[in-house]
Amino acid sequence: MKDKIIEAYNFRHACKEFDAEQTISDDDFDFILETARLSPSSFGFEPWKFLVVQNRELREKLKEHTWGGKKQIPTASHLLVILSRKSYFMKYDSHYIKDFMQNVQHLPDDAIQTRLGYYENFQKNDFKLLESERALFDWACKQTYIPLANMMTAAAMIGIDSCPMEGFAADKINEVLQSDFAIDTEKFGIACMVAFGYRKAPPRPKTRQTMDKIVTWFK
Repeated sequence: MKDKIIEAYNFRHACKEFDAEQTISDDDFDFILETARLSPSSFGFEPWKFLVVQNRELREKLKEHTWGGKKQIPTASHLLVILSRKSYFMKYDSHYIKDFMQNVQHLPDDAIQTRLGYYENFQKNDFKLLESERALFDWACKQTYIPLANMMTAAAMIGIDSCPMEGFAADKINEVLQSDFAIDTEKFGIACMVAFGYRKAPPRPKTRQTMDKIVTWFK
């Protein structure tokens, strides 16, 4: 099993162009999405929303402002836009947080009040997330990279390629999301995109630092 996992990590690369003639099956893509759904997040509050963009006209609108996805966006079998929730949802006193603990996490009322206290202190003092809207949004965006990584690894394990993308003009993409996707950008903002499909050509050899360069042990 360990060998299979490492094999998947070696297989995975940021695929710059996909074979546009190959399509991921519904069953395989549902599997990839399920790994996102089951991903962890800070406090378990799932500050994400996933848009599967198969409409070619909408992809073109995204591509216009995505300098890092000119080949990936049109050739990918599936394109995923990952949104992050803003303070409207993520602030400790929001309806979303209270409702989430009650109706998703199924916590009793006393546990909810205790957990809210921890969450409020975490946002105000531990990470100082309430100093600006951007601080809270950036913190929420960081959570979305957990399902992003899980999806790419899961895809690699079943022979599907992927490419995560941050090479875009975020303000312009948010405008497109508002005008063409009916996304309320007061509540959601772009975190990243990821394309899935099958490679058109073999990738170049993987390059990484050696373990001793990145790990320090304290025994």
